[in-house]
Amino acid sequence: MLHFQHSQYLWLLLAVPVLLAVWLLMRHLRRRRLLRFADDSMFGRLIPDESSWRPVFKMSLCLLAMAFLIVALANPQRGSKMVKGERMGSDLAICLDISNSMMAEDLQPNRLERAKRVVTNLMSKMAGDRVSLVVFAGSSYVQMPLTNDYSATRLFLDQIDCNLISSQGTAIGDAIDKAMASLGYGDEDHEWVKTNSRAIIVISDGENFEDDAVGAASRAADEGVMVCTIGMGMPDGAPIPVYNRAGQRTGYKQDGEGNVVMTHLNESMLTDIAHAGKGVYVRAGSVNAGFDEIVKRISKLDKDNMEEALFAEYESQYQYPLVAALVCLILEVLFFERRNRKIDWKGFLSRD
Repeated sequence: MLHFQHSQYLWLLLAVPVLLAVWLLMRHLRRRRLLRFADDSMFGRLIPDESSWRPVFKMSLCLLAMAFLIVALANPQRGSKMVKGERMGSDLAICLDISNSMMAEDLQPNRLERAKRVVTNLMSKMAGDRVSLVVFAGSSYVQMPLTNDYSATRLFLDQIDCNLISSQGTAIGDAIDKAMASLGYGDEDHEWVKTNSRAIIVISDGENFEDDAVGAASRAADEGVMVCTIGMGMPDGAPIPVYNRAGQRTGYKQDGEGNVVMTHLNESMLTDIAHAGKGVYVRAGSVNAGFDEIVKRISKLDKDNMEEALFAEYESQYQYPLVAALVCLILEVLFFERRNRKIDWKGFLSRD
């Protein structure tokens, strides 16, 4: 089966018909200019070496060469065989806060959407690692079990909103416990081996009101699981928007006395959780703020043998379109645009 290693380059093929259209337009305009000076029947006398089909043939060779070069750049590959190999990687559990406070807009478009972008960027830096997704508010549950299928994880990530959990609050400790379970801790069918190949990343505004999050992070660290935290929001705080069923904003959340409720980033809480979990805390003031530090910590995790897997071994076939492009270019150079009147081809071919 043929596929392309860099299929995005195939979009450049759209330039071929565009260039052809431009060339035909220029040729048409040139023809119209010539008709101002002489009738069409006089061209043969005025320009005896002019050829009607040679320029078309040369331009076709150029465009074909361009198309072949683009195909070669995309590197067509053919699967030759399936080989067995070991998949090495680490395990990462992501705990995503979906409490109502994550709808605050001190980060644009809001804290939750920015957190989703952070998760997407994080997965783009992973290769061979497995990831699980835990969502939490007043309670928590595993949204996506441990997998290396990042496409499926992104699909689940897109469906996350603050309405998934009815019990509001922020139970970070329970989320860390659920993350540990998603990593295999407490599984009776598999023995838990303490290694330095697992990590938990908590993405939240840090307003924890439900449980002992620091204690949960400390217990995870005792089992060899590093806990890092990413703070969503700004310390100055922001109001929490309220929406109706049609998705239209109707105002901001208020307390019993009618005052607008402000939600603040609790950096001290998130810092304490990361310290107890032997990890690092960063604030997501922008999409990539502190991101490199998190990636660096994850890259230092040990790589375990996940499982034996089958991999398709592909052979690159770029040399064939590359050779075809070179042939087209050589022919284009050797083929003249005007007739060569020094060589009498008709007389040569009519000889006995």
